[in-house]
Amino acid sequence: MPDTRTTATDPAGRRRLVSGPGLLLVWLYAVMVVGAVSRSAYQISTEFDRAPLAYSLSGAAALAYAFITYSLVRGGERARRAALVCCGVELAGVLAVGTWTLVDPGAFPDATVWSDFGMGYLFIPVILPITGMLWLRSRR
Repeated sequence: MPDTRTTATDPAGRRRLVSGPGLLLVWLYAVMVVGAVSRSAYQISTEFDRAPLAYSLSGAAALAYAFITYSLVRGGERARRAALVCCGVELAGVLAVGTWTLVDPGAFPDATVWSDFGMGYLFIPVILPITGMLWLRSRR
């Protein structure tokens, strides 16, 4: 009997990516969207001149989280590949910004979502793209 989790499709015929552990992944990304969007929207609208780089990076993180969440929900091979690439870019961003904030803390007068590898978010920003890439590769 075939495994219905790997062959399930939505009404449009796209292969689902949110079955099983993928559903938890979508929820975690959705929580990160809410956190990053709220934080960056508030900071950009009220304090942008204080730390424009940090707040812009938080906005970029929010966009990455939103795109990945949308791709996972949408499903299909094209969305899977796009989400996989975006998870890779997200991981590179987390590693770059995390390293930058440790090497030159003065460059960021205020923290970003990815500062110190996401320490302010319980390191979820560094764990999530790795988990996402592993999940998306298994859904191939």
